[in-house]
Amino acid sequence: MAKLSKHELREAILGDNSLSDDVKGQLLDLLKTPTFGLVWEEKTEDVIERLRDELPILKEVKERAIISEDKAAPNHVLIEADNLEALVALTYTHAGKFDAIYIDPPYNSGATDWKYNNDYVDRDDSYRHSKWLCMIEHRLKIAKRLLNPENSILVVTIDEKEYLHLGCLLEQLFPNTHMQMVSSVINTAGATRESEFARTDEYLYFVYIGEAKPQPLVLGKEWQIGKNSNQGHITWDSLRRAGSGNKRSDSPGCFYPIIVSEDGTQIVSVGEALPAHLKLDSVIPPEGTKAIWPLLDHGIEGRWQTTPENLRELIKKGFVKLGKFSGEHTMAISYLKRGEQQKVESGFYEVVGHRPDGSVIVNDDIADAATIPGTQWNIPLHNAKQHGTILLNSIIGKDKFSFPKSLYAVHDTLRFFVANNKSAKILDFFAGSGTTMHATMMLNQEDGGHRQCFLVTNNESNICEEVTYERNKRVIQGYTTPKGEQVAGLTGNSLRYYKVEHTPRKHTHENKMLLAQAMTEMLQIKWNAYDEPERFGSLRVKPKYMRYFSGDEDVLIIYVPEIIPYIVKEIKAMDNGKKLHVYVAADGNYAYSEEFGEVIKRIELASIPSAYYNAIKSILPAPTEEKGEYVPREEDEELLAHADKHDFQD
Repeated sequence: MAKLSKHELREAILGDNSLSDDVKGQLLDLLKTPTFGLVWEEKTEDVIERLRDELPILKEVKERAIISEDKAAPNHVLIEADNLEALVALTYTHAGKFDAIYIDPPYNSGATDWKYNNDYVDRDDSYRHSKWLCMIEHRLKIAKRLLNPENSILVVTIDEKEYLHLGCLLEQLFPNTHMQMVSSVINTAGATRESEFARTDEYLYFVYIGEAKPQPLVLGKEWQIGKNSNQGHITWDSLRRAGSGNKRSDSPGCFYPIIVSEDGTQIVSVGEALPAHLKLDSVIPPEGTKAIWPLLDHGIEGRWQTTPENLRELIKKGFVKLGKFSGEHTMAISYLKRGEQQKVESGFYEVVGHRPDGSVIVNDDIADAATIPGTQWNIPLHNAKQHGTILLNSIIGKDKFSFPKSLYAVHDTLRFFVANNKSAKILDFFAGSGTTMHATMMLNQEDGGHRQCFLVTNNESNICEEVTYERNKRVIQGYTTPKGEQVAGLTGNSLRYYKVEHTPRKHTHENKMLLAQAMTEMLQIKWNAYDEPERFGSLRVKPKYMRYFSGDEDVLIIYVPEIIPYIVKEIKAMDNGKKLHVYVAADGNYAYSEEFGEVIKRIELASIPSAYYNAIKSILPAPTEEKGEYVPREEDEELLAHADKHDFQD
């Protein structure tokens, strides 16, 4: 029987009346399975099942807030939660807003380094790799929505246990992006592997979103590979071609004389290509000059890298340099290739003068100041023991956390992408010991930036409270090391601590109003608005009717629509130049736009909780029960009762 196409198989399945609808459905699902790429057996997570019935809400633990005296200090956010639920909530507050995501997921070593559905996954678990792939895929799919599509970076660190699976998965999830992998030495002593080479490095996957690319940075010599590295210096290449295709016969148009002064200091002219039937001695140079030819060893006729026309243009720009004579008709002549030319023309290399031959002289000190390294890093400061474990122990005490990252490894990685963005938003949803926030604050300290870091971790073994939070609290406030050394705090930072709570997902009137109230603190996170004035214009703010927050943006939340006329009156009288974000508690998508008609151009209006439902509905699993239609009640609860004007107005 001839092999059937997928379309023919589909038609055969649908036309087979002996199969039940359920069996047909399963067979059709199998046809959708990719024939090339990464395939694994799906394993359901408990947290996904919970999302069928409940929605995650972020609730601040206010007693753990660390607020800087500097009103302009960035508000860093620590979320204690299963990271999948936190990512769902952040899809509403920060979709497309993060400039960098750096994660260090569990390496799936088989040494009980992570849990799946509350059970440790060990090396004897036959579904170990499938569970890991399910876990990471669910989170990366949502994380993709959080990245700025115009310009952002995703960094994922991993070791040899899952790096192949991870690479395939990233290619499937981010098909239209560029991706690189860096090898970074983190333990020069090596971690012993039975019957294997000792492990000294780990891998970093970089997924470039939009226009993202590493920025040239000031780097030490340890970033260079090899004693003769030209990294950071302008590179002059030989004008005479070497390697394959280097003969006159390979490119006759590139065999011509370059006329130089007799003392070898100046270029006089560039001749035309010598016809194939003529020999080089047929060219007689002017008196006081010499004709230089691209001759190889033993007088074999070679060729230049470019044509006479192009070479003349390069000479005019100062991109050709004379060296020493090496024979009667030969001389070391070098030129700048296109990449180096662009660096001179863009000002990356500053031209500070010209040689007698007209070639440019550049300031190599400037070139040294900014480079992009290769894909093999062996940086002493990236040592995980010295600058990870020992550093963490000095901050919070010994044996609180295993295998923290080197602070400088995270700092350097992020700096390649956020050095020129002092207001970057950075996310780490496998936060562990909180190194990423520490590194972000360190970056801010160095250049006066206001970068904001979001961390997410669960509280397994009290890690969030006693390690992640405690570490960054001490970094902000200052601490004393076990040796008695005082370390000053990075006081120009604020830290806010959140936990995930849950509201019923079923769309009833009561659930909607409960969610609308619970969304208040998520709206503060969304707009980085934490100051709460007592008045909105002339109105006293009463929490049972409305909440008003000021910060990067101004946010007004209205729980009782009946007060809208009074709100409109106040908005008309305001003139602070800032657009106001207004949220109205409502059963549906209607946000009372007609009632706000007079000021609609001065506000951004949305209804809650519909705004939340709409933002996350495409990433949620199917609900356990279909939503029911809302039937208005005869009597509303106090929350929706008609507002008494005199209760909130002087």
